[in-house]
Amino acid sequence: PMKNFIQPGDSLAMVVPYAAGVTAGQGMLVGALFGVAAVDGAQNAVIEGATEGVFDLTKQPSLAITAGARVFWDDTNRRITTTATGNYQVGIAVLASATSDTTVRVWLERVPASGA
Repeated sequence: PMKNFIQPGDSLAMVVPYAAGVTAGQGMLVGALFGVAAVDGAQNAVIEGATEGVFDLTKQPSLAITAGARVFWDDTNRRITTTATGNYQVGIAVLASATSDTTVRVWLERVPASGA
């Protein structure tokens, strides 16, 4: 391996940014870095955050999301939405989610805004 290789990057140490902390399985946004908490953590604790993979994440209530839709993290409400404005793109919905569903299955993947 290259001598400057550090690690695969599928999970990273992240500082919990929220006053209420996080519980395992919740999303968290630190600057431009999005991850899913591997364990519970209080604010400012350093925990592992998964940065790759497919996760069921809390979504905006009463919102239908189609499979293949780009999804965004609403950091104010700490949930997935399809609204790009003011939010951070975190991946793509891999299954359709109905308005009655509380979660959506998301593939964590940064994709370009448009085109290539």
